[in-house]
Amino acid sequence: MEDVAWQVSSPPVPYEEAVALMEARVAAIRDGSGEETVWLLEHPALYTAGTSAKTPDLTDPSLLPVHRTGRGGQYTYHGPGQRIAYVMLDLGRRGRDLRAYVEGLENWLINTLADFGLAAGTRRGRVGVWVDLGQSGGEAKIAAIGVRVRHWITYHGISLNVSPDLSHYRGIVPCGISDAGVTSLAALGIGASMAEVDTALKRHFETTFGAAPAAPAPGFTDAQRAIG
Repeated sequence: MEDVAWQVSSPPVPYEEAVALMEARVAAIRDGSGEETVWLLEHPALYTAGTSAKTPDLTDPSLLPVHRTGRGGQYTYHGPGQRIAYVMLDLGRRGRDLRAYVEGLENWLINTLADFGLAAGTRRGRVGVWVDLGQSGGEAKIAAIGVRVRHWITYHGISLNVSPDLSHYRGIVPCGISDAGVTSLAALGIGASMAEVDTALKRHFETTFGAAPAAPAPGFTDAQRAIG
């Protein structure tokens, strides 16, 4: 498998701009003019509504902007302090197994969180990656997954709560789940920097999906850097 380009953007990227860049990269991968790419970024604070979003789950539509999107899933929150990873891979060359791809995203997140001493996992019937809250009881979601595939090329991807403003989740029922909360590394007392999370994501991506070189991906501009 050829190397996967690895790109990081700063400051936060507007959501519609990010979608346009992803769609352009998907088209380039399909016609052979672009590389498979992982793009790490943050967004300004907003809600996104996936293809399964239900109107009652937007409990406070005045709190933040809402963007309709073609990814799977329901309502979710994005904002500063949350690491987004948009993953553009050619499943046509990787076995055309969407279930295996989603399981790969889950394992990528679980192994990344283990680097910070956190035992995370999946839950039957619930999308994303979860942690138990210990003595306080219950469980909380720490990472979300929402993907789309076009001509067997993936886009959208994952979001991992590093240190976002968790109060912003009050405007939605996250992913349609009302009987569990959301959390972050910071809320769990883990003081990981975004750079440390990025390094762990890169290392575990390589073991899960294949190599990710440090060279920036063509077509991505602005204040963007590659991870060394």
